[in-house]
Amino acid sequence: MRPPAVAGSFYPADPDELRSTIRGLLAAVPEETAPESAFIVPHAGYRWSGPTAAQVYGRLRGRSAQSVLIVGPAHRVPLWGAAVPTQPAWATPLGDVTIDTQLAARLVDLGLAAADDGPHGPEHAHEVQVPFLQLLGFSKVLPVCVGAAETDAVAALIEAAAGPETLVLCSTDLSHYLTQEAAEAADARTVGAIERLDAAGIGERDACGRYALRGLLAWANGRGQAVRVLHKATSGDEGGPRDRVVGYLAAALS
Repeated sequence: MRPPAVAGSFYPADPDELRSTIRGLLAAVPEETAPESAFIVPHAGYRWSGPTAAQVYGRLRGRSAQSVLIVGPAHRVPLWGAAVPTQPAWATPLGDVTIDTQLAARLVDLGLAAADDGPHGPEHAHEVQVPFLQLLGFSKVLPVCVGAAETDAVAALIEAAAGPETLVLCSTDLSHYLTQEAAEAADARTVGAIERLDAAGIGERDACGRYALRGLLAWANGRGQAVRVLHKATSGDEGGPRDRVVGYLAAALS
């Protein structure tokens, strides 16, 4: 069982406070049913990126899926390629969520990922998505840490995991620690590349989850999908210092 790594810092550790926080974020989003099966969602503390993330999760109210694939970066453990967890469940303040070990084993068997809990232990990019999913009734997830990896390999992983009963989330923030003005310009270029499904247009400093994001865009391009931007913001827009901001994006692919 993987215990929470960032409860009490990125989101509330108290279950009642956590439920209240998520419900408040979702209540600010208009009711709209999402036909899409893939999304880009940020992963900072709920105080900062929660309003942007809620634009995705608000669209998942009333949706169901057998599994949710979450591809995102490994911030704290060096990683080459992709890694799936071996634990059967992850704990959060809202209880346990089942890991899709069958899907994980299939990705390992196909040579698309390694079974390695190391990158997942301290990682927040996937963990912060799980309480949202739990509150919405999704009970099975597969977090995939994506380190330095070829775009085609990540696209192949998503293709192998995606299906009519699987939601795909790409967890990434955009620019980091620029001024508000510089971040807005940089993120506009990045969002333009995302809208064009231009995986090669995502630069090394454009997104912390760049390897996962590039793979998602290549996968979507191969399927002839389109991107709809739901919301973009920075930590400065949410009340943080405007001389050193982080960029956030919520987007849907269909």
